Amino acid sequence: MVSQGTTLSGSVAGVAERERLGPGERVRDALGRSWRPVALLLACLAAWWGITVLRLVEPYLVPSPVTTLRVMSGKPGYLWHHTWVTTYETLLGLGIAVAIGVLAAVVMVYSTAVERTLYPVLLFAQVIPKIAIAPLFVVWLGFGIAPKVVIAVLIAFFPVVISMVTGLKAVDPEMIELSATMGAGPLQTFAKIRFPASLPHLFAGLKVAVTLAVTGAVVGEFVGANQGLGYVILQANGNLDTPMLFAGLLVMSMIGVVLFVIVELAEKLLLPWHASRRGDAVTTTY
Repeated sequence: MVSQGTTLSGSVAGVAERERLGPGERVRDALGRSWRPVALLLACLAAWWGITVLRLVEPYLVPSPVTTLRVMSGKPGYLWHHTWVTTYETLLGLGIAVAIGVLAAVVMVYSTAVERTLYPVLLFAQVIPKIAIAPLFVVWLGFGIAPKVVIAVLIAFFPVVISMVTGLKAVDPEMIELSATMGAGPLQTFAKIRFPASLPHLFAGLKVAVTLAVTGAVVGEFVGANQGLGYVILQANGNLDTPMLFAGLLVMSMIGVVLFVIVELAEKLLLPWHASRRGDAVTTTY
């Protein structure tokens, strides 16, 4: 059955397509979808506030949301500077990881020898804890931005290359054969068929990689830095300044959430066909 109020533009073999929503309807639909996570977030904040008000945990261990927000609003310049440093490191590391990951995936798909050689190395590098080798990068590259970016690249690289390889291999072989029979060369086949078909998989990997890149940048700052949110968190921890510690954690989480949303919006803009297919544009009538 089709839910009440659904308008159908046609049906084929028990499948019906919804009519395209207008701008106002899209806004209402987005608001209808977003109230659940907002309600959950408010519930978590209420639970946090209740724990502090009831003194279930000492304030020096878990500060109240009001205290944390007061600290954030009391030092906006301080937090903004360190937030920008971490964001810059994250974006730079993510960009390098995407560029290298996509290139490596293309080479691996078109060369079985390279794939069999490179894939075990990638897996071996992925399972190594980055926090364990982070001090080495500080020794090799110094205390500047380089080691933080390298760690962000290493953490974000694996989901990008794996998702891209999966997407490039997921193309229907009949489409490849059809393009060959129509005279398309390897470059044309890649540009017109393989690469567009791999984009949904690539964006799925980017959603994972963008949050991991934030973690990588902060891990690098933990090991050796004089700026960035990792530095803020370490300083607050050493001074037993739990409100500032929680403020740094909240800002770091917001960076990951904002970057994730940006990637998701880019996916919907660049892949409207894929986003509509996942967004209940098609419904079954069985």
